[in-house]
Amino acid sequence: MTGSEVPPSFRLVYVPGVMPGKWVRIWNERLPDVPLDLTQVPAATAQALLLGGDADAGLVRLPVDRTVLSAIPLYTERTVVVVPKDHLVTAVDAVTPEDLADEIVLHPLDDVLDWERLPGRPALERPATTADAIELVAAGIGVLVVPLSLARLHHRKDLTHRPLEAAPESAVALAWPEAATTDRVEDFIGIVRGRTVNSTRGRPQQQAPEKKRERTDAAGRRRQQPGASRGSGRSGGRGPGGGGTTKNPRRGRPRRGS
Repeated sequence: MTGSEVPPSFRLVYVPGVMPGKWVRIWNERLPDVPLDLTQVPAATAQALLLGGDADAGLVRLPVDRTVLSAIPLYTERTVVVVPKDHLVTAVDAVTPEDLADEIVLHPLDDVLDWERLPGRPALERPATTADAIELVAAGIGVLVVPLSLARLHHRKDLTHRPLEAAPESAVALAWPEAATTDRVEDFIGIVRGRTVNSTRGRPQQQAPEKKRERTDAAGRRRQQPGASRGSGRSGGRGPGGGGTTKNPRRGRPRRGS
């Protein structure tokens, strides 16, 4: 296969914590001739990659600039606090911001939560990444508040997490450049929305006129059948040569006996 014959790929970026495996598998089943290039990127750079033409679509964290990007919200994650397994908050099922008032709450530079005011006490320095913050939690330096998927992504045997109530949450969306809504983007939209193969946008509309004609033809045949039956009844009820009916085959009055 020459370079010009290589089918164009669909370039999808996704941010840490998002698990696109199911959608990628469905894509490969439905469009085996179109390779899907999957790349994990930092949450802060996903929008720039889409606008720069380096990706066709992305699984990103909201908000994004809706003046240049189209976005379909997919789900909203619960927020949790990550603590050592022997921490006091592990004794409860859920934590409030007030429960963290005396804790050092780490605030990494790649935090994806939109805080008005971070609970607890700030650390002297902000960790560069969430992964760095996890290491500090394991060392007993403080606790960390993140979306549930990031807590699972950075899971360690010596750490656990509890839901944090009254905290900002992170929403995940499928986004793409508004000016570049291609057929491949529409295909992926159908996959993440759970459409079947036959309900993929664009294909049913192409077949609709033919189906409508088939229904019309079938109805026409059904309308002809009763008429044909009535016609055959009138002609079949007459004897040979157009004589009397089957109920009275003789014509005229009977003769009187002499």
